[in-house]
Amino acid sequence: MSTYIIGEFEDAQATGAAIEALKFNGFDVGQLDVFSGEPVELPAGVLDRPSRMSLVAVGGAVTLCLLAVSFVWFTQHSFPLITGGMPLFSFWATGVIFYEMTMLGAIAATFLTFLWESGLLRKTTEPVPVVSPGCIDLRIRCETDQIVAAGECLYQAGAAKVMKMEKP
Repeated sequence: MSTYIIGEFEDAQATGAAIEALKFNGFDVGQLDVFSGEPVELPAGVLDRPSRMSLVAVGGAVTLCLLAVSFVWFTQHSFPLITGGMPLFSFWATGVIFYEMTMLGAIAATFLTFLWESGLLRKTTEPVPVVSPGCIDLRIRCETDQIVAAGECLYQAGAAKVMKMEKP
């Protein structure tokens, strides 16, 4: 059963120090979440999470482009048309379709990946802390044997308050 420890900080430097201390003590960045009423700018590399958005965008673009090319080819070669000596396949007539479908694939894949990586498509029941104005809350998902170590890291980094929350 997961337990959540929430540390309340007053500035981004203390929050960054707490994240570094937690990573040093074996906590994964996937266990850490930062909540604030206003944007928080942490130093580079403190809470970086890997993103596969560029790979998914290229994959979506290539997939929809190939689907468009195969659909156009199938359509143009499946029906006997009298073209009067003109080529059956004309790039100028179908290039716009290929381009638009490629862009649609890239945009749709990027949008869906953004929704997934931001957690908006996932149904989670993790508790969300009530953030006081001007404060930054750092939530840590930890096991029962990690609670003391997490609390010590938060206090040593300068947490004003440390709370324990149970998963509903």
